[in-house]
Amino acid sequence: MIRARRRAPPAFAAGTPYPERPDPKAGRVDAALTAGWATHSSPLFAPWQRHRLARFAAAVEALGPSLADLDDTALRARAEALRAPLTRQGMRPDLAAAAFALTREASRRILGLRHHAVQLMGGAAMLHGALAEMETGEGKTITALLPAIAFALAGRPVHVVTVNEYLAARDATQLRPVYEALGLTVGLVVLADPSDKHREAFARDVTYCTNKDLVFDYLRDRMALGARRSRGRLLVGELMRGDGASPLLLRGLHVAIVDEADSVLIDEARTPLILSGQDGTGETAEFYADALDLAGQLAPGTDYRLIPAERSLHLTPRGQARLAALAAGRDGLWMVRRAREEIAEQALMARHFYQRGAQYVIADGKVQIVDEFTGRVMPDRSWERGLHQMVEAKEGVEITGRRRTLARITYQRFFRRYFHLCGMTGTAAEVTGELRAVYGLRVTSVPTHHPLRRRNLGVRVLVDEDAKWNEVVRDATAAMRAGRAVLVGTRSVAASQAVASRLAATGLAATGLTAAVLNAESHAEEAAIVAQAGRPGRITVATNMAGRGTDIKLSPEVRQAGGLHVILTEFHESARVDRQLFGRGGRQGDPGSYVAITALDDELFTRFVPAAWRATLRGMATGNGGILPERLARWLRAWSQSAAERLNAGTRRHTLANDTRTEKMLAFSGRGE
Repeated sequence: MIRARRRAPPAFAAGTPYPERPDPKAGRVDAALTAGWATHSSPLFAPWQRHRLARFAAAVEALGPSLADLDDTALRARAEALRAPLTRQGMRPDLAAAAFALTREASRRILGLRHHAVQLMGGAAMLHGALAEMETGEGKTITALLPAIAFALAGRPVHVVTVNEYLAARDATQLRPVYEALGLTVGLVVLADPSDKHREAFARDVTYCTNKDLVFDYLRDRMALGARRSRGRLLVGELMRGDGASPLLLRGLHVAIVDEADSVLIDEARTPLILSGQDGTGETAEFYADALDLAGQLAPGTDYRLIPAERSLHLTPRGQARLAALAAGRDGLWMVRRAREEIAEQALMARHFYQRGAQYVIADGKVQIVDEFTGRVMPDRSWERGLHQMVEAKEGVEITGRRRTLARITYQRFFRRYFHLCGMTGTAAEVTGELRAVYGLRVTSVPTHHPLRRRNLGVRVLVDEDAKWNEVVRDATAAMRAGRAVLVGTRSVAASQAVASRLAATGLAATGLTAAVLNAESHAEEAAIVAQAGRPGRITVATNMAGRGTDIKLSPEVRQAGGLHVILTEFHESARVDRQLFGRGGRQGDPGSYVAITALDDELFTRFVPAAWRATLRGMATGNGGILPERLARWLRAWSQSAAERLNAGTRRHTLANDTRTEKMLAFSGRGE
């Protein structure tokens, strides 16, 4: 049986208006010891952890028959009767098991889905502060019901955090009847809603939201209170107004259940979250056009050097001198050396590293950023320090005003403030150490309910992009004509359009077969496209929008023909993201297969593999019929992704250290955020 971990009751951290855990003040030795423990603990204790989880799951299943004969009113009464002991005594094993059994029975009645043993194990792991690693397709959505309902019955506000608004809305809508059957309320935070709607959503027992919306609402709370953030000052303010209304959106950081936790806590933790406001001092469109023109007169290699691996550049001494000569006679910022060099570097960044269809799209006459992790448009986001305006000038659209930073915080510092942080994902093994060292989260691997039937068809690295697309089309049409459904994964909008054009050129329409494109420009059709993606003769070309959380339901004909065939057309910087795409097929015991078809001139290889190496490999591929031997292809992938992961891990460490340093420097005026 799992023991309940005794936790200190929620308390107000110094200078905060609602319950949250104070920032940890660990030194370097503490961090090193924690990282070392995390790296070695999971494999050693995994069998023992699974045994404890299995015993708890058996205890929950044993309670099932006693609930099956209760009517709906009696089932809700049982849940109400559980509130008081859970509130007083916390997650005592017998109480937690009773809460899980009630959730399981309510889910069976309303959704027709009764949690099986491995889902109960995953829920138990999260209940006790772990990250449950569950294979894709194992039903993590309803697994999250178990700890969410248990904590909500104990009176603790629960935030279920998802990676995009589509999943938040889908899960809240699907699961709301289960919560309501047990007397609980559910809120959904939608970005476009006004603040009052956000406040109302966070007032519910369980709130579904995206990670970005949650953090920005937290920062808005900080801004609403200014420097006077203590609980006492907040209560005095409410008394003075006389209406009892709070300016705050959240009720505190009590419980967070993070779906796709490695994406939120690791991949997206490279950059801080910045709440900004209109600056009012922006330059004119002519200014940005002039900057782009001047930057275009600088010569790559001599005046500036590109650093593809870091997506950065710097001016050489010669470039600095040439820029000064070009800017001679101009007034304003051009007269200040530091300012003109930063302007030129931003203009060069816009030219070289920010491309339409990759980092952004043009929609409604505006530059709209595409999230690199989810493939979704972020219409309310902008790049800082004038970069956004440079891209707008490059594209010839209306220039928006520059924005200034009002508040900022990193994901690392934010999520560590929850009294209970847990989560789930299908891909956490590679970052176990970092999750434990930074967030105090241990990773618990949960077995699958059915044996995996997903076949790995290997890695093909072609000599160039043109050969890659031809091979992708050949492979996709072959699987489709065999009666299977096909998912083609790309990393950018431009790539999804390129492969869709190639497929159209094969004359699919004449055969009665179809291809659909799911990317940032077709997000409004997402639900319809996903609903059709598992039908026979269907090819779905998608960016990362069809990655995490996407459940493609197979028709009986497709299942009989071999299931969904997944084609990866470009490796990501993290192998975990590749595994998420592969996991769209072969779910819950279904058949399926996956293959990687890439090219030597893909971005991952051009950024992290030396040019001399690529030239040698290109010669080997040419001599082998235009394709690299698979042994070398696997080595190339491993090398590149390992280099990318090291760089990104360093970036995350730097981001957290810089955020902590900023907080200390601004301590005289309040918190860093």
